[in-house]
Amino acid sequence: MGQNELFNRDVSWLSFNLRVLEEVESEDLPLYEKIKYLAIYTSNLDEFYRVRVASYRSLLDLTPESRAKLSYVPEKILAEITEEVKSQHKKFTELFYGHILKELRKKNIILHMPSDKLHKEHVEFIDSYFFQEILPHIQPTLLSKGDIISFLEDNVIYLAIRLFKKRQLDKLHNHSKVKHAVIKIPTHHLPRFIEMPRLDDTHYYIIFLDDIIRYNLHKIFPGYFVDAAYSMKISRDAELNIEDEFRGNLLEKIRRSLSKRKTGDPARFLYDQTIPKDSLKFIRQAFNLSKEDLVPGGRYLNLHDLHNLPNPLSPDMEVIPWNPLPHPQLMNYDSIFEAMRHRDYMLHFPYQSFDYVLRFLNEAAIDSKVEEIKVTQYRVASNSAVVNALISAARNGKKVTVFVEAKARFDEELNIYFADLMAKAGIKIIPSIPNIKVHSKVALVLRKSSGKASRKGFAFVSTGNLNEKTAKIYADDGLFTARQEIIDELKQLFIYLETLNKEIVFNHLLVPNFNMRTTFKNHIDAEIQHAKEGKKGYILLKMNSLEEERMIEKLYEASIAGVKIDLIIRGICRVIPNQEYSKNIKVIRIVDRYLEHSRVFVFYNLGKYHTYISSADWMKRNLYRRIEASVPIYDKNIKKELLDTLKIQLNDNVKARVLNENLENIVIERTPGQRRIRAQEKTYMLLKAKYERAKEMKEAEKNNHSNHSTENSDKKEEKP
Repeated sequence: MGQNELFNRDVSWLSFNLRVLEEVESEDLPLYEKIKYLAIYTSNLDEFYRVRVASYRSLLDLTPESRAKLSYVPEKILAEITEEVKSQHKKFTELFYGHILKELRKKNIILHMPSDKLHKEHVEFIDSYFFQEILPHIQPTLLSKGDIISFLEDNVIYLAIRLFKKRQLDKLHNHSKVKHAVIKIPTHHLPRFIEMPRLDDTHYYIIFLDDIIRYNLHKIFPGYFVDAAYSMKISRDAELNIEDEFRGNLLEKIRRSLSKRKTGDPARFLYDQTIPKDSLKFIRQAFNLSKEDLVPGGRYLNLHDLHNLPNPLSPDMEVIPWNPLPHPQLMNYDSIFEAMRHRDYMLHFPYQSFDYVLRFLNEAAIDSKVEEIKVTQYRVASNSAVVNALISAARNGKKVTVFVEAKARFDEELNIYFADLMAKAGIKIIPSIPNIKVHSKVALVLRKSSGKASRKGFAFVSTGNLNEKTAKIYADDGLFTARQEIIDELKQLFIYLETLNKEIVFNHLLVPNFNMRTTFKNHIDAEIQHAKEGKKGYILLKMNSLEEERMIEKLYEASIAGVKIDLIIRGICRVIPNQEYSKNIKVIRIVDRYLEHSRVFVFYNLGKYHTYISSADWMKRNLYRRIEASVPIYDKNIKKELLDTLKIQLNDNVKARVLNENLENIVIERTPGQRRIRAQEKTYMLLKAKYERAKEMKEAEKNNHSNHSTENSDKKEEKP
């Protein structure tokens, strides 16, 4: 990289997660939306430890020769991560206890805390609920000194309990007599938050499942005096560690590896930091944990469960949903195929309805002229309407081929389940490819053309998964196209998936290890040349993560040459702004009600704009170790609409933050009287206005047709 520097990718990601946490402080958000961001922050951090921290921890045992090949020192990165997480935990605690709980109480919603006095009715309720609902799921385990055990399940909360035998109460200060036990909190069977009886017409009472168990520990250990209980949990390495992907049945190896994930190597042992040192030492030895595993936390862990905190005043204190919009042109057609004969269409999820994608697949399933359907599957909904449509197509005699990526982390089991289900229905399943992930999001339909022997192709290519559930919360772009040049290359993409034939040539689609990186580099070089000639050079890139060193080096080179570069990067961004080599680069990130997930690449090209939507971020894994699909946007109207939405995001002064050289998320200050621009809201209103104009025109056309028919009828009646 020479003199130009990069942020560490994972420290950069922590900056993004802090941005998520900062949303809790937003004055314009209803209370339960703020609570949702606390849950998202926690869930993000859990996955970060299971994946990224676990990866660094695995490097600690490398030989000196192997360490020499690394461009960083794992211990140093882990230390930076630990310090940043500690700082963020302090902020999280202040927001949860100092803000959220107080705001709930202002609304007369009492989330019970240990300092609260229990009313008699609540004591009776807790006692009854414990015996009837909880006790059947309780499996207490006494720990013996010297025993090394490893039954702690991944990401599950336990209580570590300090006990004394009752006959030894007079020797409580003799720490050698302290006993320890462990109880699993049964959140797999019961809700984390329990609503208690109301005592009047205005107050609502909620209690943690953990605390109901704490209040009844003396009933679980009748021969003991219970001194205290402390929350703890372990996050384990989420990698499947398949020894050999190239021989044998890869799907079966993945199946077998899934069970090992629950007992994988520790990535983090999170514990209530008020636990006494002797108890922490005992627990650490009992579960064979190292000091490096230990991460201090609070009384309540797994606060991603706040997603399910009851709101007795619902829908008050919640966001008003924006209903998905019909597409202003597609709504005029009963047949998606008929619509696609005329032009390309772009859908912006979740602002516009995902139902068009389901209609596309369901129409293909029953259309007598459709002969073949090919789909890539990375992550699908748990009750997938997409899979149901494909099974329906197979049962109707269509040839259906589905590439199932079984290595999609945390969705492996679901993907394998659906692969088995589709195979039983007669669908041809292409299983995971060894040592590479298929991340493209493509559906291709081949249909007999009227009166011709050839087949017409119709395709949907997206930046997001074919998943009707995430399409409601992820902001993605999807293209319907029947352009022959795109269809031909999508056919080639599926041939590659089935044969791994590397002789295939792509001239329109951009595919890693074929032409993706080279094409992007060429576009950047063209903008550099324009800038050197005194012409306008401009690049606008939107993606989830920007990490790959050589692509960043090209952006630095373009910046130095005078090319203006706007980056909209949600998560990881290794570009360091405000340096001499990055003085023409501006980085913003947007965190709002929808997860920004689309990838769009725009190169000015002297005003003619080369524009792509893509499944790929600019990360090593996407550019070298995955099968991705970037599709060019050729339709001028779609290109303009896409650019309009990106410009709205660049002008956001409400939810956008500018990333600075210290990885801080800088609020964009508005001048007095300056209009508020909240990009997601404005994008929805823009698309809504287009739909309403189209709807009015349709109604006017319908009325004109009706009036014309009436006039003709009247004229006929006037004739003698």
